[in-house]
Amino acid sequence: MEDYRRLLLNNRAWVQDRLQVRPDFFEVSAAEQRPDYLWIGCSDSRVPAEEVTGTQPGELFVHRNIANMVVHTDFNMLSVLQFAVEILQVKHVIVCGHYGCGGVKTAMGRKSLGLINKWLCHIKDVYRFHAEELDGIGDVGTRTDRLVELNAVEQVQHLADISFVQRAWQRHQRPMLHGWIYDIRTGTLKELVRINPGEHPHDIYEYEFEE
Repeated sequence: MEDYRRLLLNNRAWVQDRLQVRPDFFEVSAAEQRPDYLWIGCSDSRVPAEEVTGTQPGELFVHRNIANMVVHTDFNMLSVLQFAVEILQVKHVIVCGHYGCGGVKTAMGRKSLGLINKWLCHIKDVYRFHAEELDGIGDVGTRTDRLVELNAVEQVQHLADISFVQRAWQRHQRPMLHGWIYDIRTGTLKELVRINPGEHPHDIYEYEFEE
């Protein structure tokens, strides 16, 4: 059997499992989605959002890219975020990095990889912001883990800089922003940072809105 066909067979089995537990599962799911959470995670195949959080289909709205980045010129990410905040009205936005992140590891090196250099440059910026701390860590693995953490925190701060997030804060007192790390070595999640509605990392990024 060709490898990809295994995925189709797995789908059939998954459907039957769902229907045995709840016969109207797909009928209810097809009606609408009302997730409370937007998950911005890494594209790494070892970090499946629903699996590691124990959530069901419909509970997480998910966006993934290399190294879980919130880049202010990334219209794909911004469209997902705006839809989640303004249409789905999510209560929480979670940026989840993970130890062992290939994007972060690559950004710490000097090898040129063409187009991907442009994306990884944003991670290099995070390193530069925290160079004194990172350069003081002798062990490469520990230094990489720390950059993974600092990158996740930086991306959460980027969320707080976005105008329509701040508008939702002002008008609806949501969403709360979270920075998490997934440890692929243990399967556990930990929270690094939380920003409550209205808590701006720096006043220079704060917008004023007309009523």
